[in-house]
Amino acid sequence: MRDRHVIQIALAIQALCAGFFISDILSSYIGFRTTPLPWRYRELIEIGAALGLLIGFVMGAYSLKRSRDRQRRAEDGLRRASAAFMDVIEESFTDWGLTPAERDVALFAIKGLSTQEIAEVRQTSEGTVKAQTNAIYRKAGVSGRGQLLSLFIDVLIDGTELARATSEAAQSTEAGPGKLLDKAS
Repeated sequence: MRDRHVIQIALAIQALCAGFFISDILSSYIGFRTTPLPWRYRELIEIGAALGLLIGFVMGAYSLKRSRDRQRRAEDGLRRASAAFMDVIEESFTDWGLTPAERDVALFAIKGLSTQEIAEVRQTSEGTVKAQTNAIYRKAGVSGRGQLLSLFIDVLIDGTELARATSEAAQSTEAGPGKLLDKAS
C-alpha cells in the first residue's frame, strides 16, 4: 500500500513538472503569455521542474526495485514450498512402499492425468495402470483417486507440515540435503 502512494506521488510530481515544460512551450507557440517572466525566476522555475522530474524518477526507480525484490522473495518462497510439497509426496510414497513405477503413476494421478493418459505417457497398457493405481490406493489406505488427493490437499490446507518442510528445504539449500517430513495424515 505504501508503494502505491509512492508511485502516485512520483507520477503527480512528474506530471506537474512535465506540465510546466509543455505549457511553457505551448505558451510560446500560441502566444499565451504577454509579459515574460524575469529570467532569474524562469531559471528557478525550470530548475525546480527539472528537480521534480529527477525526484519522480528516483522515487519510481526505488518503487520498481522494491517491487522486484518482493516478486523475487515470493518466487523463492513458492519454489521452496513446491520443493517441500514434493518432499511430502516423496516421503509418503516411501512410507507406503511404492515401487518406482507406482510412484510415477501416483504422481501422474495426483497431477490429474486420466488412466488412458498415464498409460500413453508411460507407454504401458491401461490395464497395467489400473492395477498399479489399485496397488497405490491399497498401500495408501484409500479407496480412490479423490481420497489420495485429499491426503495431499490436507497438507496444503493444514500447512504446518508444509511450513516445516519449507523451512527444512531452506536449511537444506544452505547445509545440504535435509530430512524429509513425516507422512501427511
